Amino acid sequence: MNLSGYKTLVFDCDGVVLDSNKVKTQAFYNAALPHGEQAAQQLVDYHVANGGVSRYKKFEYFLSTIIGKAGEEEIFNTLINAYAQEVKKGLLECEIATGLTELRKKTSQARWLIVSGGDEQELRELFYVRGLSNLFDGGIFGSPDTKDAILLREIGSGNICRPALFLGDSRYDHVASAAAGLDFVFVSAWSEFPERRVYCHEHRLKVVEKLQDLEH
Repeated sequence: MNLSGYKTLVFDCDGVVLDSNKVKTQAFYNAALPHGEQAAQQLVDYHVANGGVSRYKKFEYFLSTIIGKAGEEEIFNTLINAYAQEVKKGLLECEIATGLTELRKKTSQARWLIVSGGDEQELRELFYVRGLSNLFDGGIFGSPDTKDAILLREIGSGNICRPALFLGDSRYDHVASAAAGLDFVFVSAWSEFPERRVYCHEHRLKVVEKLQDLEH
């Protein structure tokens, strides 16, 4: 795939740059487990079906729909904190996509951004600690803002210039990128989206296994 024509590359984080989907899935389960195994599994099912959506939306759903305690701020904060503590350790240890530095050199004409459902401040700290911040000259962005909102804001500010390409691993990544007028490539190897093969076929999406396969 020829990337030389793109002015901007936008990357999702989990499942694309980092092999972190399983880390977050387990963290959702463990955070919700004090409310029962069934409730915890329901949250995991919702999380997997809604990849790329922020933790804040998912725990709001858990409170309102799964355990019937909408608006309970103390419970919400406890869930968020438990989740964040568990995720932090896993993100420091999970695998980083092979060939990122080489891909950065090959796409030197393009600005790179992270647009993730993960917490923005946590992402910026994580990428600094793991030595990745310098690759993403366009910035590292995440929740509580949605991907839709981030993309529209960064396009409006001129930070994302078209033609632009979004590299993601979920239905929401594709939907958000299409709404913003970005091209899209589905990165499949670490994705937890269960219907990915059918979805990519139906929408005629370009699919690569990992980022290192983009130039082949």
